[in-house]
Amino acid sequence: MGKFSAFKLPLKSLGTGTHEFEYHLDKQFFTNMENSDIHGADLCAKLTVVYNGEYYTLDFTIEGNVVLICDRCLDDLNFPISATYHLVVKYGEDYNDEKDDVLEIPQGDSYLNVAYMIYDTVVLAIPIKHVHPMGKCNRQMSAMLKKHRATAEGDDAELESELIDEIDTLDEAPEQVPASDPRWDALKKLTSDEQE
Repeated sequence: MGKFSAFKLPLKSLGTGTHEFEYHLDKQFFTNMENSDIHGADLCAKLTVVYNGEYYTLDFTIEGNVVLICDRCLDDLNFPISATYHLVVKYGEDYNDEKDDVLEIPQGDSYLNVAYMIYDTVVLAIPIKHVHPMGKCNRQMSAMLKKHRATAEGDDAELESELIDEIDTLDEAPEQVPASDPRWDALKKLTSDEQE
């Protein structure tokens, strides 16, 4: 059995009307997706499929929590997920996903694997920056970070002072006339000889 066989939606065997599906997502789901950012998960993905005889309307609702690593203190960060996704699926000649909300699949496909749709919906609900709210980070790590920032800011001040001193010495230096190229001098002499 494949890693995502539980997510195969049997489209051709669905009759007209509304059909409900539910999937539980845990750490193993994200490990199978080769996602190293999500260290744990407890998510419920509900899928409502409405078939009207021509096309299928898929509505995903995903609720729960994922465990991430805080970018600031490197401790676990429980992040709540509440996401929805809407998609229309219809049969056609070839696979076509050019439109964001319409998916066309070949007539020969009797199943649609929704694992990647669910995965993308979860991942897009997670912000790029993963940080605890202010005051909730690991106190020891926060103290070390503050100490490092203070040291780095001191280094920046020293470097800035050195650069200002160097700029001041450049302003005081007498302007030097660049040495001329003897080839240009010979050409200039020719033009001045012709003018005389």
